[in-house]
Amino acid sequence: MMQAEARLFSPAMKRTGDWILSQELPSDITIKVDDAAFNLHKLPLASRCGYIKKQVTGVGGSKVTHLEITGMPGGTKAFELVIKFCYGVNFEIAVDNVAMLRCAAEHLEMTEECKPRNLVGRTEAYLEEVALASLEGAVTVLRKAEELLPASEKARLIGRCIDAVASIVCGGHSQFSMSLGTPGGGGGGYNGVSAAMSREVDDWCADELTALRIDTFQRVMIAMKARGFKGIAMGTLIMLYAQKSLRRLDMQGRDGKKMGARQEHEKRVVLETIVSLLPRENNTMSVSFLSMLLRAAIHLDTTLACRLDLEKRMAAQLGQAVIDDLLIPSSSPDAGTTAYDIDAVQRILTGYLDQESETAPRLDYNTDDDFSSAASPPHSDVAQVGRLMESYLAEIASDENLSIDKFTALAELIPERARFNEDGMYRAIDIYLKAHPNLIESERKKVCRAMDCQKLSREACAHAAQNDRLPMQTVVQVLYHEQRRLRAPSQPPSAAPSYAGGESPALSYRPTPSFTGRHRPSVPDEVSRLQRENDELRMELLRMKMRLRDPSASFGPGGGLPPSGRPPLPKKPGAGGSSGFMNSMSKKLGRLNPFLRSDLLGGGRVRTKPPKDRRHSIS
Repeated sequence: MMQAEARLFSPAMKRTGDWILSQELPSDITIKVDDAAFNLHKLPLASRCGYIKKQVTGVGGSKVTHLEITGMPGGTKAFELVIKFCYGVNFEIAVDNVAMLRCAAEHLEMTEECKPRNLVGRTEAYLEEVALASLEGAVTVLRKAEELLPASEKARLIGRCIDAVASIVCGGHSQFSMSLGTPGGGGGGYNGVSAAMSREVDDWCADELTALRIDTFQRVMIAMKARGFKGIAMGTLIMLYAQKSLRRLDMQGRDGKKMGARQEHEKRVVLETIVSLLPRENNTMSVSFLSMLLRAAIHLDTTLACRLDLEKRMAAQLGQAVIDDLLIPSSSPDAGTTAYDIDAVQRILTGYLDQESETAPRLDYNTDDDFSSAASPPHSDVAQVGRLMESYLAEIASDENLSIDKFTALAELIPERARFNEDGMYRAIDIYLKAHPNLIESERKKVCRAMDCQKLSREACAHAAQNDRLPMQTVVQVLYHEQRRLRAPSQPPSAAPSYAGGESPALSYRPTPSFTGRHRPSVPDEVSRLQRENDELRMELLRMKMRLRDPSASFGPGGGLPPSGRPPLPKKPGAGGSSGFMNSMSKKLGRLNPFLRSDLLGGGRVRTKPPKDRRHSIS
């Protein structure tokens, strides 16, 4: 590379040598920098460079004809500019070369002690007056100074550039923070053209800042944060840097063998540094971005503190998450392990519940120790989190390696206040039982304990009564609670239902005037009564089916009789079980439909069409 660089600048060096020879003074020293050799004169160089002056003066200095300069910042390109400066050849100092010239001057000791207006002073003046006075100039010099480490650190160039960037961004001299924090960027005081130019400059600066080394980027963020730069603007910069740094990281495990140990270590350091820089304010980073960082942290095997920090941040914003944010691949996708990291999601949910309980309403008291008022509770998204976790359970339930303990532990962690309806939990349980057909009765009972049968809707109850995957005890509980719901006294429309979840058994009815101009006073009550009897008939059909499946089954919550003390299917004396049931059913159908002939139902076998709500199926 050095040879290629020497060849690249050989025409310029040839012009410099031609100019030196044109002075008709023979060279008395040959200086070698990298792979290039320069035939020069001691006097102009020693008058400006303290390093060269030490080498060619003193005892035996006059005999020195060859000198090699090692560790030259900027290589032959920088030394050529130093030669021009020493010989008085004009050249331009710009933001692209000032960092290189400053470091070269520091290395060769070109200070004011050797000669006034030396290269150190000239570059310092340009930095203060031009380069570090604007955001784009400071960012450009910082990028160039990174390439000159450790010489740029010795010249205190990195720290000054960082301070300049932080001061300009946070001091209101640009619209940088506004452009990052607000869609479209720009300020109200700009016209259309200047606002567009400001956005272009700020986008360029953001792109340059996110291309810095991770240690330099960290110092920039810390300096900006110390000056008040935070919130969404800071989060946007960090997100852009993370996307660039982790762009080619395959978190599905396909590149595990391709990535070397050194590259993996570098990415691990980058990720851990990014997590340490994340703003502490909520809602400055999206949950999807935090989930991406957590997946990368698991894939790269970062420190435990790094992963726990990400999980805590996700817990604080769990109400904004979607199902894909929780589908985090497992760190060890070997045989016998689940495809997703369920333990991480369980910790996230636990963290959310802990934070949610801390924000519960508290009683406030005034200075006289009298009760003042209850603190108004903040907006709680616990119901949305409950639905999210039920969807997550349904998503992972089909995993054959998911144990009963893990499934039930996560299901039971969802609080009661977040479960207004058990249909989502029933769906997850049904999927789990379907994916694990070899479970014994006791194991299926353990899985179903995570569900409250009283909160199932009518459609779910109808499906559960016909679900062969459920244990018999659960089906009996479903039928029992449905029977209690149907036998509950009717409530006025303004009253709350006596059960949580499900639809009200009362039939919505709008009375219409009769043709005689009078209202029937008992029409709403009659319709409600007929509806209840129809529901009771449907339940009797379901119980008959259960009796045929298991003649020993009883219909109480604990296996006994209902609270009325009567058997669920009473028989008339002298009548057979089947014929007695059909006679009872025919009388009820006769009351429901007066135009139906009871003699058609009294004998023989009648095939009735099942009600529509029994066709519901979720499997």
